[in-house]
Amino acid sequence: MDAFNIYLAGVGGQGIGLLSEIILRAGDHAGLPVKGVDTHGLAQRGGIVKSQIRMGRDAHAPLIAERRADLVVALERHEALRAMNIALKDRGTLIYYNAVWQPLDVRLGRDPEVSVEMLQATAQARDIKAIPVYDPELPDARMQNIALLAVIAKSELVPGVRLADYTRAMDDLMAGRMLATNRAVFESRLAG
Repeated sequence: MDAFNIYLAGVGGQGIGLLSEIILRAGDHAGLPVKGVDTHGLAQRGGIVKSQIRMGRDAHAPLIAERRADLVVALERHEALRAMNIALKDRGTLIYYNAVWQPLDVRLGRDPEVSVEMLQATAQARDIKAIPVYDPELPDARMQNIALLAVIAKSELVPGVRLADYTRAMDDLMAGRMLATNRAVFESRLAG
């Protein structure tokens, strides 16, 4: 693989850092050259969090040029729309968790809430494959990142990275009850 670019976006507290690190390590376990960088901003106060991952022999630096991402992973609809417009190339793939953490301008009535229809229309205009994910059965809302990861793995959205690479990366990063709970969510979403 020459290069595959992944842009991840969310809001502080949603687990973008863990999700990014799992994907990065999974690529490494798959034997791919990988580079990654995180931007946390005001993560502790619900601010924007983004990560960039580049995989493949032509991935010499972690930053992705504007609209050059092959895959955008977002944990919230507003961030999905923003990331799609900033980072995702035409004919790329967007996978997002279908939930809303309303930005201040939405709460104040200055901007409309981003709907699924808005996302789908924007994606369709640029021939982007948009994959919404939502799981009302999660034992903890903080596991939305793992529900997304399961769909990424099951759909083979990252070329060259296998299911075993993701589970090995999870084993690297978590232990005990945290690992057991997250693995259970991951495996149940693979089966569903």
